[in-house]
Amino acid sequence: MTDAFITIGSDGLSASIHPMGAELWSIRDADGRELMTDADPRWWTGHAPLLFPFVGRSRGDVYRFEGGDYPMAQHGFARRKGFALVERSGDAATFRLEADEETRAVYPFDFRLDVHFAAEGRTLRMTATVANRGVDDMPFSFGYHPAFAWPLPYGGTAEEHRVLFEKAEAAPIRKVGAEPGLIALEPVASPVEGDRLTPTHAMFEGDALIWDRLESRSLFWGVPGRTGLKIDFPDTPWLGLWQKPGAHYLCVEPWAGMADPVGFEGDVWAKQGIMRLAPGEERRFRMDVGITG
Repeated sequence: MTDAFITIGSDGLSASIHPMGAELWSIRDADGRELMTDADPRWWTGHAPLLFPFVGRSRGDVYRFEGGDYPMAQHGFARRKGFALVERSGDAATFRLEADEETRAVYPFDFRLDVHFAAEGRTLRMTATVANRGVDDMPFSFGYHPAFAWPLPYGGTAEEHRVLFEKAEAAPIRKVGAEPGLIALEPVASPVEGDRLTPTHAMFEGDALIWDRLESRSLFWGVPGRTGLKIDFPDTPWLGLWQKPGAHYLCVEPWAGMADPVGFEGDVWAKQGIMRLAPGEERRFRMDVGITG
């Protein structure tokens, strides 16, 4: 593993990825304007961690499998592991994480996680591929967690920024409950008006907003009528929005998986959103971030 950033680019944008966690740190447009978080340490120094092998928190930071208890940090271990750079060109790079002695101690499965980044015009395409290289079915979930600038550098105030969903989102949403990091049992009314969310810092005083009955697989982030970001996530059915109130970013988090609900005591296969990957199979999750307008 190299410790240096890997930068790729096209005529429309550039992106820098750190091999630790294969974490996207920067997207800049053709004029060099930064579109991601300023990572101000007063709030959160993360940029875009990958959530694997589980999204969110397991109750007590432990999950159960075949009668045993296994420790698991919130959002899994991939974000704290060094990825190998296995392919690189001027406009693309692929990073790989494979099971090792350390991962097997907490996640006894022979996995491989490849993350491919490609710059195409004014769009950054990201594809994560999870493969089961073992002999038993493998439980897992996966999510993206990128933090985009709020406000974006295209004019307009932070208060004028909107999330415009692909479709109307009338269904109730979920929030974090009384147990830190776990999902409250009762949903709450959606803050979306039609297809439009007007985010405020106060919305996130109770942690993330979570859509588990999501109709959309695409959204716009920015000031309507100005240049902004079109974010597509065709392979992930759920979405989280999060920030530390007052910070200069909004995390747009497509998820295939979710934290445990308050009071959960079940086996890993009963965790909400857990996918079952048979030996020799793989599953892909794509997220595209495009500059639009």
